Amino acid sequence: MTTNNKRKYCFWGGRAISGILFGGAILFSSCEKGLLDTTPKTQVLTNNMWLTENLTDQGVNGVYQALRLGQDLFVYDSYVTMQGRDNSTLMNGTATSSSGIFSSTWQNLYEGIQRANNAIYGITEISPVAEDKKARLLAEVKFLRAFYYYRLNQLYRGVPIYTEPITWDKVDKPRSTEQEVWDLIISDLTACINETQLPDRYQKGDGNFGRATKSAAYALRGKVYMYTQEWAKAIADFEEVKNLGHTLFNNYADLFKGDNEQSPEIIFSIQNMPLSGYGSDYQFRFGSRSAFGSNWNTYLISPEMIDRYQRKDGTPFNWDDYIPGYNEMEPKMREVFFLRNNLTAEEIQNMADKGLDMSLYLPDGNEERVTAAYADRDPRLASTVILPYSTFLGANGSADQLFTSRWPYRQEFGGVFDLRTDIVPRFYYYPRKFVYEGANPGIPNRQAGGYDYIVMRYADILLLWAEALNESQKTSEAVLKVNEVRARAGVGNIPLGISTDDLRKEIRDERRRELIAEGVIYFDELRWKTLKETSFQEGSGIKEVWGTINSPYTWGGDQLYIWPIPQVERERNTSLTQNTGWDD
Repeated sequence: MTTNNKRKYCFWGGRAISGILFGGAILFSSCEKGLLDTTPKTQVLTNNMWLTENLTDQGVNGVYQALRLGQDLFVYDSYVTMQGRDNSTLMNGTATSSSGIFSSTWQNLYEGIQRANNAIYGITEISPVAEDKKARLLAEVKFLRAFYYYRLNQLYRGVPIYTEPITWDKVDKPRSTEQEVWDLIISDLTACINETQLPDRYQKGDGNFGRATKSAAYALRGKVYMYTQEWAKAIADFEEVKNLGHTLFNNYADLFKGDNEQSPEIIFSIQNMPLSGYGSDYQFRFGSRSAFGSNWNTYLISPEMIDRYQRKDGTPFNWDDYIPGYNEMEPKMREVFFLRNNLTAEEIQNMADKGLDMSLYLPDGNEERVTAAYADRDPRLASTVILPYSTFLGANGSADQLFTSRWPYRQEFGGVFDLRTDIVPRFYYYPRKFVYEGANPGIPNRQAGGYDYIVMRYADILLLWAEALNESQKTSEAVLKVNEVRARAGVGNIPLGISTDDLRKEIRDERRRELIAEGVIYFDELRWKTLKETSFQEGSGIKEVWGTINSPYTWGGDQLYIWPIPQVERERNTSLTQNTGWDD
């Protein structure tokens, strides 16, 4: 979406000490000429921040801006639901309570909480804005505080609760229990829902799209009830989301493009603009350079994830149905099936020297044999992944250029362009979802895209609704919810009469297919306690398309289901106890 049609978030922030603003002070900057000014011009004490309506608006925008501080969580979700090209501490079994991801996440989320607490105080005690606007802004800020505590509780399961502005030297509270934190979140969200000045939702094109709404509060409260396993309450909240007008967009592939980021499917999203510091870096991490003549992929798609996509009729996919004996072959020997047609004599010799059985190679039909395995699949697969021998519209200089993912890679020859990556000696499944196409994506640099971050959308809610119904032994009703999502995707229905246990498995896999790379599934795997079986199964690691492991994963232990309290925070606040299994 163009910059002019998006609500602008002005930044205000402070020096974070243990996630708390230093000295209770905040920094703010002005929005000028419709663009974000990232240079703080003035330091304003909390009591002076809220003296005018303009300052109040900037202060509230700063609470929204803190949503950006936690974007590594969206990216980490991609590490475990896809595969990172480089191993991480959580994937190689070396994580400790001193690992940076734990402390930075803690600090970023508490930064958002402190901003929210400052805003609640300032709006209530100081701001001169009209009462109706004041009520709306308070509801928005309580939603955001609830969201930041929600993220903390998903990961750490019990954290200190602060509901008033504090200074860095007053960070001394012990941890509240997990349930006490859920109770605070529910209280804040209930206040949002009960506030008559908070809109139900915003329509496409509304300048306030991206602000908190009643539908977002219902959706988030329903998600909390999934953790507390209060299924009836979750079902009721999810039904309210539907009643407030959210529906599925009609096309899965197009949902993730800028023109449709304000469709009725979107419940809450982080607003992005193509400006450095205010844009999306999904495209860069997932392959933005595809649109600039090359391809940088921080995150890839694992072969296990590819195989999870069913056939269009809803039956399971099996490689042996297309290449008999494939599943039993040693992974490195399967490479022969992914070779391009009409290899040169030199290329054939190189492959034979690698130990491949070239008698299995079909010079004039190798590509067609392997692509048949992708052709009759859940259409979300091709929308999400650049598959072998599929095309991608990238760039050749300033012109659009169609590339094809082929193996082995060849430099451009005779007008034939292979998709180029910075890891040319390897052949991986590359992301397509969220990645810009063409030579002119309208962004000044590759790390600042305009596509919004989707935080909650209706398909997510439908599948959670189905999960809650299924756990309530209302399996037939649950099937109908799942099939709504599958129908939009173009996949055959799950039959009525399926057992509760089997439907539970289907719902989980449906979420993995539908919501891949959206900052959702990692938290699901933690909640379900399935992370080990889905991401750290025997033989897991960073794999090429045929399954060869280039970097293995190591399960660090069941303590990974609950993150450790960061060691640096325990040193600053000695009342903080550690989670089980993380005593380094």
